[in-house]
Amino acid sequence: MTDSAHRQTWSAEGYERNARFVSDLGSPVLDLLAPRAGERILDLGCGDGALTERIAMTGASVVGLDSSPEFVAAAQARGLDVHLGDAQKLDLIGGFDAVFSNAALHWMPNYDAVIAGVHRMLVPGGRFVAEFGGHGNVAAIVVAIGAVLHARGLDVRTWSPWYFPTPQEYRERLEAGGFSVETIALHPRPTPLPTGMTGWLETFAAPFFAGLSEADRPVAFAEVVERTRPALCDGRGNWTADYVRLRFAARRT
Repeated sequence: MTDSAHRQTWSAEGYERNARFVSDLGSPVLDLLAPRAGERILDLGCGDGALTERIAMTGASVVGLDSSPEFVAAAQARGLDVHLGDAQKLDLIGGFDAVFSNAALHWMPNYDAVIAGVHRMLVPGGRFVAEFGGHGNVAAIVVAIGAVLHARGLDVRTWSPWYFPTPQEYRERLEAGGFSVETIALHPRPTPLPTGMTGWLETFAAPFFAGLSEADRPVAFAEVVERTRPALCDGRGNWTADYVRLRFAARRT
């Protein structure tokens, strides 16, 4: 992101408490990757290494990359080969059989640079398999945040840290970047939130509120919670986010 106020920061402890579902729900894209023993695989935006570890258990040689020092430390504590770096400026030694990513690409606004970097990392015919937020992802939450920011004279589009493309849009970007797309589709996935909307906002939505004063941020958070309650909270107080994931598999041509 070009403005430092738009950058997301991560807490490994907060992520474990509020967002463990991200890796817990990663089995479909991991199945699509189908890692094999002896393969070299790069995990982009690997977080604390929960899925990286599962890839390594197949016998593949896996390298992780993440831009969060806290996440890198947590992943290294698992005994994984994980490096601090920006997937939008990939400078690792290539030769990977596959590049994998879960719930990370929508945080990378320079998507063409990511695709170009992945192409450099892969051997000819190598696989690029990923899942991330697609068109319509957390739409109800974004609308609520937009209304709260608009009331304060701010435009939600200016402060959004996310990129949620349609399948056709991302297919075209992959093909322009030298990939043959084997499968790409949106997958609606209503997702229970273990610590409610407040925990979700604290973990994932801080960049939207960076233009507010510290005193106003808790007030704005509370307003978003109340705006989303009718659509996303049931009568027993259980919260579910309106996730829509874009999952694809492509090959370097």
